[in-house]
Amino acid sequence: MADVFRGLNLLETLKESIENNKLSDVKDAVEDLLISRINLAVVGDRGDEKASFMNSLRGLGPGDEGAVPSPSPVAPEEVAGYPSPKHPDFRLWDLPPVPTMSPFEPEGYMDRVKFFRYSAVFMAFTQTPQLNSAEVFLEARSLQRQIVYFVLLASVKDTEKSLEDKKKTSLNMLISHGLTQPKVYLVRPSTLEKFDFPDLLADLSNNLPEIRAHSLLLALPTLTSTLVTQKKEAFKALVWAAASLSGGVSAIPVPLVASMVDSSVAVRILTKAQLSLCLDDESVERLARQRGAEPAQLKGMRTCVLSVDVTKGEVKKRLAAAEKDLAAASSKLLEMAMPRHARSASRSFAAMLQALNGAIDEMAADAEKIVTVALGGGK
Repeated sequence: MADVFRGLNLLETLKESIENNKLSDVKDAVEDLLISRINLAVVGDRGDEKASFMNSLRGLGPGDEGAVPSPSPVAPEEVAGYPSPKHPDFRLWDLPPVPTMSPFEPEGYMDRVKFFRYSAVFMAFTQTPQLNSAEVFLEARSLQRQIVYFVLLASVKDTEKSLEDKKKTSLNMLISHGLTQPKVYLVRPSTLEKFDFPDLLADLSNNLPEIRAHSLLLALPTLTSTLVTQKKEAFKALVWAAASLSGGVSAIPVPLVASMVDSSVAVRILTKAQLSLCLDDESVERLARQRGAEPAQLKGMRTCVLSVDVTKGEVKKRLAAAEKDLAAASSKLLEMAMPRHARSASRSFAAMLQALNGAIDEMAADAEKIVTVALGGGK
């Protein structure tokens, strides 16, 4: 189903599926977003910078459980996988460096590491990319697989001037090797919000099928306030889809859809939101350690009860309160928001939409406060 979403706005696509009575497609999209199946691979020498980069993508520090160790215990030619501790279907793969031998056949290396099974591949380096890495990039492009990105990892010894020189040298090398308008993204592994990582994430999101781009967005740690906002909007699309299933099930019975239409769906969505926004105790404590903030201070910023703990009792209470409030809502406004086939079941649609959107807003506001303080050094 993922290819259906390439280049399209997720919410608009979901609405189109609902209007065409393709409820099973919407259910699949909801499941895809909740499961977050995504695989990213990082090619390059196994050193501190690469390990730190892979850990930061999963919200981990070097001493955290499940972190990529440095030096790596993995054999030089082996591939190692590292799942996200909070999103086990989001996995980082540590690929060995591209061989420097000449002549070099990129197909052999790509087959050996199963290059095209990954959603995207980062060709990471700390000086300049290897010539054979450019060959791998060109081979991927010739096969119309735009999933490869050159990433210059900054070390603790690098200065702003040395990084500028490395990036310029790398671009010139890639151009001389036949790449037209190449991009090199400068990334500081320990603080991904710096330098070019936001641009890398934006380009990656544009190149991935949209359902996969949203899955990646939900699995990444809350690195910036912008990511918090993007996560909130993605969850609101997910809420709309779930509410549409809830509102439409009585009008158009579809196998397997009925099992989703109860408070357990809301619990799943809000639990995913809590983990995605890094609001659970473990994520907040980890963020505090990484950024030198006080854990108790960050935890105290969670004013929404669902930010602290998502319980079925709290979710049911919110759904019941939303349904009670519907009598005061404008039926005309509700009709404009809901899909045509669900209007006969408007109460169910509107209650879930109102309750979950309100919860997402509250949780995102908490995440925004935490990120702002943590990135400000705890001030």
